[in-house]
Amino acid sequence: MRERAVREVKTSGRPVSHVARDLGIHEEALRQWVRQAETDRGERPDLLTTAEKSELAQLRKENAELRRANEILKAASVFFAKELDQPRTRPTR
Repeated sequence: MRERAVREVKTSGRPVSHVARDLGIHEEALRQWVRQAETDRGERPDLLTTAEKSELAQLRKENAELRRANEILKAASVFFAKELDQPRTRPTR
């Protein structure tokens, strides 16, 4: 549906609003689809391609996971440092 709608806008030369109304799609949704298709074809270098958006989302997710792991490691190192700093006593017999 998305590809058909974008193709219709490109080939017909009709305004996005007219094509959207004819296909029963929200005008702004179709406008975004057309913009993204232009970006993916290299016609809009100012925007991120679908592949770049996907990579960025994956990197953000990975970054968040690494930050959580880093916080856990920091907390564990503080815990173990405190354990090592405590004086050791010999058990009495």
